[in-house]
Amino acid sequence: MSTPDAARAGTFAIGGDMSVNRLGFGAMRITGDGIWGDPADPDEARRTLKRVPELGINLIDTADSYGPDVSEMLIGETLAPYEAGTIIATKGGLVRTGPNVWEQVGRPEYLLQQVHKSLRHLKLERIDLWQLHRIDSEVPREAQFEAIAGFIEDGLVRHAGLSQVSVEEIKAAQEYFPVATVQNLYNVANRQSEDVLDYCEANGIGFIPWFPLGGGELNDSQKYQQICDKYDATPGQIALAWALKRSWVMLPIPGTSKVKHLEQNVAAADIDLSDADFEELSNLK
Repeated sequence: MSTPDAARAGTFAIGGDMSVNRLGFGAMRITGDGIWGDPADPDEARRTLKRVPELGINLIDTADSYGPDVSEMLIGETLAPYEAGTIIATKGGLVRTGPNVWEQVGRPEYLLQQVHKSLRHLKLERIDLWQLHRIDSEVPREAQFEAIAGFIEDGLVRHAGLSQVSVEEIKAAQEYFPVATVQNLYNVANRQSEDVLDYCEANGIGFIPWFPLGGGELNDSQKYQQICDKYDATPGQIALAWALKRSWVMLPIPGTSKVKHLEQNVAAADIDLSDADFEELSNLK
């Protein structure tokens, strides 16, 4: 396989005007266990971040809750000032009280505070893509959508998106601001958001699948392993290749804190699944 290069996955224009290579990088894992605190090996995490643009990745996705703040601060300290064309996406709306603990907070004043913190930590004057991490069920969603529209109007945010939402929720948000991306759980083994992906595809909305390397339950499948062997690829690489082939709006963001794993993930952009193999994988249960 040739030198890894995310550009081989093709491009997508987020919001119609921010072109990114479709295989991005998720920065959740450059933190400690439970997505809490500093990474076990900060130097390796920084080496991984520095390798990201070298591999042609120009979409980096993070969140203020990763650490919390740790991921954003590492990105800002390591990569700012950013290379031309680099798109930094972050998220707000979850608060942390301990390892693996995530609570929704969608009060407009809290979201605004977090936007300003993200700008400072990421060393940006404007956030390219800000996403509501979750719609807070304890706060009227209209208030949350109005706040996001305000972020765009005030020039704090260029484009905005949503995470873990239904088609109905996307349509409701579109009454307030253009939804540029949707980030839902989706992978070769878990396609419960198929209707959301179809809606995104029909409306030119970027679909960012979180946990794109998922599919462990398929790894024991003889057919899955045969396809891995055929392409001399790991199960994770095949999962990414399948996701990239599934839709032109798909923007996988596999994450890691190790250079070796990053290069392995990016190599998936070089795998050209045949139509037959794509269908075979799609039909596995």
